[in-house]
Amino acid sequence: MTALRDRLGPVILAVFIVASVAAVVVAFNPTVLPGGDQYNRTTVSLISDGERVAEVNVRVADTYEKRYTGLSATESLGTNEGMLFVHDSEGEYSYVMRDMAFPLDIVFIDADGTITAIHHAELPPEGTPDGGLKHYTGTGKYVLEVPYGYTNETGVEVGDTVRIENY
Repeated sequence: MTALRDRLGPVILAVFIVASVAAVVVAFNPTVLPGGDQYNRTTVSLISDGERVAEVNVRVADTYEKRYTGLSATESLGTNEGMLFVHDSEGEYSYVMRDMAFPLDIVFIDADGTITAIHHAELPPEGTPDGGLKHYTGTGKYVLEVPYGYTNETGVEVGDTVRIENY
């Protein structure tokens, strides 16, 4: 019995270490688990003068909680990455740069897919309270956030259109 206990001790320790490391990895990156990413994903095509000029892979924020958090828990975006905010109905909405680590282009899109406003949102000065944040306002059913300057680089302007897969 003692020999069995002596052999099981290192095995139990190894299992404990692996489980601890796995827990830390999942805590800092929940997307490693199937279904661990709380956001659905889709593709948004940006269309100017009838031609697709860019395609953005986006996380979809379609609940109040997801829209409130937005990209504030994100360290950066790749060139063709973004977030699509989906509202229940078309209306006037305001977005702020709460707890953001990088600047954004904020693109408002109506229910028919027409871009109604584009804002180039800089980071607020460090320590700005929520009440002091600049509001970026526009009308639409959708709001697309992409890396700062993306709309300039792609030539996308107000009046251009988007095609949103599965929405």
